[in-house]
Amino acid sequence: MANGKTYGINFPFRDSFNGKYLDLSDNSDEEIRTDLIHLLLTRKGARYFLPDFGTRLYEYIFEPLDGPTFTDIEAEIKDSVEKFIPNLVINSISIFDASQELGATENVNTYNLPGRSELEYTAKVRIDYTITDNVFNSKDFVIINL
Repeated sequence: MANGKTYGINFPFRDSFNGKYLDLSDNSDEEIRTDLIHLLLTRKGARYFLPDFGTRLYEYIFEPLDGPTFTDIEAEIKDSVEKFIPNLVINSISIFDASQELGATENVNTYNLPGRSELEYTAKVRIDYTITDNVFNSKDFVIINL
């Protein structure tokens, strides 16, 4: 930990190795990534007092892999991020067929929809973003398997 300061709980949840119940994020960039994954993997309507929180990505699981579906997924992600994480700027969203390999960095920031096996994924969504809340902007990416 950086001087004992933590920012929040990491997502997906993991046990802590330093005496806490859950693994906590040590820096603000890690917390923003956690917030983004939490937002994207939450179904709209799942939170009682915040029914607009989340996305409708689960609805696109069995849709055809074509331009209109990819456009809808991209719009859903951009709208949700713009509304709930204003200090995050999406640089690009790339949607690929699940059978395509994205390179050596694929397993670093890859997240799966819960309860799905790898063979059922239909698309990979790579989101490149910039965090704009610090003096220095930082860039990162996440990959979500739908």
